[in-house]
Amino acid sequence: MKAILLLEDGKFFMGESFGAFGETTGEVVFNTAMTGYQEILTDPSYNGQIVTMTYPQIGNYGINDEDIESRSIFVEGFIVKEGSPIVSNWRAKKSLDEYLKEKGIVGIQRIDTRELTRHIRNYGAKKGIISTGDFSIDSLTHKLSNAPDIVGKDLVREVTTDTPLYWFQNSIRREFEESQLELGFNVNNHYRVAVYDLGVKYNILRELEKHGCFLRLFPASTPYDKILEWKPDGIFLSNGPGDPEALEYIIANVKQLLGKLPIFGICLGHQIIGLALGGKTFKLKFGHHGANHPVKNLLTGKIEITSQNHGFAVDPDSLDKNNIKITHINLNDYTVEGFEHKHLPLFSVQYHPEASPGPHDSKYLFNKFIALMKNRG
Repeated sequence: MKAILLLEDGKFFMGESFGAFGETTGEVVFNTAMTGYQEILTDPSYNGQIVTMTYPQIGNYGINDEDIESRSIFVEGFIVKEGSPIVSNWRAKKSLDEYLKEKGIVGIQRIDTRELTRHIRNYGAKKGIISTGDFSIDSLTHKLSNAPDIVGKDLVREVTTDTPLYWFQNSIRREFEESQLELGFNVNNHYRVAVYDLGVKYNILRELEKHGCFLRLFPASTPYDKILEWKPDGIFLSNGPGDPEALEYIIANVKQLLGKLPIFGICLGHQIIGLALGGKTFKLKFGHHGANHPVKNLLTGKIEITSQNHGFAVDPDSLDKNNIKITHINLNDYTVEGFEHKHLPLFSVQYHPEASPGPHDSKYLFNKFIALMKNRG
């Protein structure tokens, strides 16, 4: 069955249906990773976006039950040059096409993804619509004009947990009494970390747990005093989708937490901290999405190869240089990739140190967070 992708500037591509039938809209972006499509599909930070994979063949190792990053798929649509007709991996349970159909995700294949990527690089990320039934440019243009813009929209409310949860022994647990925790687990021997769930990836939670953290996830709208009632040793602000400046309620709560406890932020969490400190953010032309972005650590001089997924960045000129030190920069466009406070126990990075699959160059950041909590106690 044929399918069409139309961008808001009139550029369109005819191809074949891949995944579910129907229509979907979202901001069209590209990801330069060669592998990791399952993790990309289930990354809540992609909520509101249609993802284009630049590697030409996607799906050859299928879908398994382990490599998911959240409770579901959060991309709005999926674009590939070719969906692999062969699935070959001992862990595979189903094909990528079957997975997309099962989750109702509309996709398109057999279009020139190189041309699409060049178009996005030249003209910026655009709203787009994929359809497997309506091929009228006029009709699709009208539908696309009514589709929401990612700027100014609160996408976090669509991905955050609706109730406090525990992450324990590599799985999500519903609310329960801490006295009922498994025999042999002593909460007092672990750092209690309150996670503001803005769309957290499971592998971040896995890394924090490996480093000795007892984790409780809180909805993004949780008032700061409710966080403090749990008596955590530290606060973690997770990754998440969309425009950080639309999240005024989160920014207001983080302002109240500054200086009270050690704070670590990743991706959207990094941007929220920047805004809470009085900084500003701006939308990137086409964002950073991939597992191969070079970042320079200004504290050590080392270059880290990083996994990234964000469409906004912190404006370095808006940060108070008397109190904030920029610690990392992106070597592709020199945007801010990390900073720390000179006096308060907080730091953040724009990229993903927990990347899986992807580079492991930046996992030292979890040890840095542990050190802040240890020194406080």
